Amino acid sequence: MSGPGDPPHGTLILLRHGQSEANAAGVFGGWADFRLSPHGEAQAADAARLIAGAGLLPDEVHTSLLHRSIRTAQIVTDRLDRSWTPVRRTWRLNERQYGALTGRSKRRMRQEAGAERYERRRRSLHAVPPPLSDDRPALLRADTRYAALPGESIPPVESFATLVARVTPYWSDVLAPSLGRRATLLVAAHGNSCGPWSPSWTGSTNRPSARSPSPPRNRSSTVWVPDCARWCRAAPTSPRTGPAPPRPRPPPRATPDERGRVRRGAVTRGRVTAPHDACAVSRSRAP
Repeated sequence: MSGPGDPPHGTLILLRHGQSEANAAGVFGGWADFRLSPHGEAQAADAARLIAGAGLLPDEVHTSLLHRSIRTAQIVTDRLDRSWTPVRRTWRLNERQYGALTGRSKRRMRQEAGAERYERRRRSLHAVPPPLSDDRPALLRADTRYAALPGESIPPVESFATLVARVTPYWSDVLAPSLGRRATLLVAAHGNSCGPWSPSWTGSTNRPSARSPSPPRNRSSTVWVPDCARWCRAAPTSPRTGPAPPRPRPPPRATPDERGRVRRGAVTRGRVTAPHDACAVSRSRAP
């Protein structure tokens, strides 16, 4: 409960889509429009149950233009009996563009590139894989979903830094004003496109060097989605400045004990955890 001196704020539910066909096959998904696997649909239904159990009902839903994001949100809102909730879809929430790696086996790419180079491409702030072939961006521009976008808005490949630059305007122009009105927002998107709004990311990669305002220190609502091992925090608002976007940080590495608890399913330290790849929700106060 907020105290008398606390600024008003909304709640941001950050939900990574359920398992996709690309996840199940172990290939890079990127902007390719993979659908949810049967297991992914079950994960989305489980996420709805846990969101409802935490007393969270979205006033707005935000998704990418990719089927796996859209379908996850549809399942969640249907299970919450809130299929009428206003939905906004945007290319800015699309997954990271993996360029020539799209559709290729992650295991094979790791073997060919070597572990260090592979991790640098995936985890560092500025490293990029090889771009799409020359004809592929033209095919994307011909897709009705992207027809209205300027040509330069369809990247042949992205680093994490360029992805942050893509999603940040959506925070400041769309999500932050809604949070300022104390709305509860469900963002059903992708592990990478959700990442810049997750202030609890910590680790040893060089992602923190991205230029983005620091997360606010005021109290705020927290939602945890173990499906992609991310935490997110809805930024409190100020009448003058509004919510500030959190600083992007790399994902925390779970300890063996933590991984075991997630696999088994448990209730620990006030957080509801679920079997691996299912979604769980927790609410807490930031210091």
